[in-house]
Amino acid sequence: MFEARLTAGSMLKKITDAMKDLVTEANFDCSSTGISLQAMDSSHVSLVALLLRADGFDHFRCDRNLQLGINLGSMAKVLKCCNNDDIVTLKADDNADAMTFMFENQTQDRISDFELKLMDIDSEHLGIPDTDYKAMISMPAGEFQRICRDLQILGDTVTIAVGKDGVKFSVSGEMGSGNMTIRQNTSVDTKEEEQVTIEMEEPVTLNFALRYLNFFTKATPLSGTVCLQLSKDVPLVVEYAMPDLGHVRYYLAPKIEDEA
Repeated sequence: MFEARLTAGSMLKKITDAMKDLVTEANFDCSSTGISLQAMDSSHVSLVALLLRADGFDHFRCDRNLQLGINLGSMAKVLKCCNNDDIVTLKADDNADAMTFMFENQTQDRISDFELKLMDIDSEHLGIPDTDYKAMISMPAGEFQRICRDLQILGDTVTIAVGKDGVKFSVSGEMGSGNMTIRQNTSVDTKEEEQVTIEMEEPVTLNFALRYLNFFTKATPLSGTVCLQLSKDVPLVVEYAMPDLGHVRYYLAPKIEDEA
């Protein structure tokens, strides 16, 4: 038996919206410690990894490990029926062929429930290697979203260069080119979620497809801050941490020079 309850239904909506355009269907792996998900996009260029810790839920029960295959587009449609401040309960029996979504308003005088059929999804669990990243940037999530959106006007490949002067996002296309530089800002007067911190062991310059970065920024509503981790020849990590609940991480392989 699996049962999980969240008082902030809007959180589940945002998590689903953060993944559904990148991955159409995925297995939710439920265990006594929480819920995890790992899935690659159809072109196998990027990967999304979700972790929701059991202690982040208001109530969490999972008697044995379950794998629930869900179409994320269908799940997003079901969650549209949930008001942002509704309490959401997810339920599935051990051999269930459907997952139940129950939505209650705070006064509990309106309760609705929906069943979503489960799918058999073949997916190999990808071991994500522990990498020692040479550069780590923490910046406001809204700022990162704006940079990715604005630069896509000019081209489809962004060069992210981390150096001693800060982080430079550059794009060059047929129409023209553009650069945006973010410098470290950790002054005490700046609110924590507006601070920019840059940790660098050595300068890193890599190219990435902006299309995917714009998919990743759909997770912006989940967190005030985004963390980018870069190293030469390994995928970029874009992490949105949800305090007390877990995180959504995206991995994107760099573009090789001759592809760009």
